[in-house]
Amino acid sequence: MPEMDPFSPHRYPTPTRPLLGLTVLVVEDSRFSCEAMRLLCLRSGARIRRADCLRSARRHLQVYRPSVVIIDLGLPDGSGAELIDELNRTVPRVSVILGTSGDDMAESMSMAAGADGFLAKPVHSLAAFQETILQNLPADSQPTGPRPLNDEEIVPDQVAYRDDMAHVADVLGEDLNELTLDYVAQFVTGVAKSAGDAELVAAGRALAESRSDKSPSRSHLARIAGMVQERINDRIAI
Repeated sequence: MPEMDPFSPHRYPTPTRPLLGLTVLVVEDSRFSCEAMRLLCLRSGARIRRADCLRSARRHLQVYRPSVVIIDLGLPDGSGAELIDELNRTVPRVSVILGTSGDDMAESMSMAAGADGFLAKPVHSLAAFQETILQNLPADSQPTGPRPLNDEEIVPDQVAYRDDMAHVADVLGEDLNELTLDYVAQFVTGVAKSAGDAELVAAGRALAESRSDKSPSRSHLARIAGMVQERINDRIAI
């Protein structure tokens, strides 16, 4: 059986808290994106657990069986599509498997791997978050009666965004290889898109394009490194 929240005074969903009683495992390496998910789950009545890489997620799933798993496609130790495929073939299957990414091409990858649905970043709409999960839940896990549409927009704390910038700085300070460069490009682009940081989105995409064209990336990396440091120092208002 999926894990239920033992601390909830109610075990069944209500119209205002339609995900009450569910546990959501978020496999996400961005603290900013995960903070958005935490707030969305909180407003919806769900309990959240987090894994920041494939290895951590697999370790978690050996112990717990969540009701819903939301998996970012770009993770530091591989593609989230691998985990989607594994969970889709596992018996008993998790009730709802969702992919998430800021990459426009990631939805088709998620669905091909066996996901039930997809959350395009930035995920800030409470109504869209709830509806994507509810429409894939078994009928007996859904709230009964009319449900008010909550159009609240979730805005994570910018401290979480600076945490992500610190993570990028740490990665750039290590020995960079081909896989690391690709990871930096997708991570920076996805996180900046979620935060509405258009300037850094452009820098991340420029790095990704240089990687795709096999052209020199040094200048793009230097640009990203400088922008990341500015955001860590909080000199740039997002």
